[in-house]
Amino acid sequence: MWESVGSLAAGPWIYVMVALSVLLDVFVPVLPSGVLVITAATAAAAGSGAAATGEAPDILALILSAATASVLGDLVAYRLAWRGGERLDRAIARSRRLTAAQERLGEALSRGGGALVVLARFAPAGRSIVSFCAGAAHRRARDFVPWSALAGLSWAAYSVALGYYGARWLGATWLATGVSVAALFGAGAAAGFLVRRRPA
Repeated sequence: MWESVGSLAAGPWIYVMVALSVLLDVFVPVLPSGVLVITAATAAAAGSGAAATGEAPDILALILSAATASVLGDLVAYRLAWRGGERLDRAIARSRRLTAAQERLGEALSRGGGALVVLARFAPAGRSIVSFCAGAAHRRARDFVPWSALAGLSWAAYSVALGYYGARWLGATWLATGVSVAALFGAGAAAGFLVRRRPA
């Protein structure tokens, strides 16, 4: 089973699939992009590519494709929200959660600290809220994009590391993938808790 998944992970299509999944999940947060990244990294560690040769080009390419797609997705959402006009403003105003998130994000960016952007990348739907709120509030791109890049790279590296080292320690099995996915969800739950508890 893992041999067939590993052969897919070794080919170029896995990077396209990962990139599309990560790019689109800013608009559809239920897409399992993190699960796909972990599964691809687990398959790469199974021996078809990087793990067999001692090199890590497949792993590095996986991190790069996931991180790049994350930043591009953030930018698309940011620009759409920037141009959203009054309709989007009204939609945000109707939600106390979105309004509070927009205010918190605005204060964090105006202080020059975008740790909230990085933290929200790990929280469920946090990336979507941050990207749309930053655009709707017309925050400067130079205040948002560097933090989005750091968030995307951190999330991609963490997800790939979970899949890769989970497979190295537990073996390239579905158990290893399940444990890695559980660790990713655990980090998301912790990030969501910290975002909600973060003082305004």
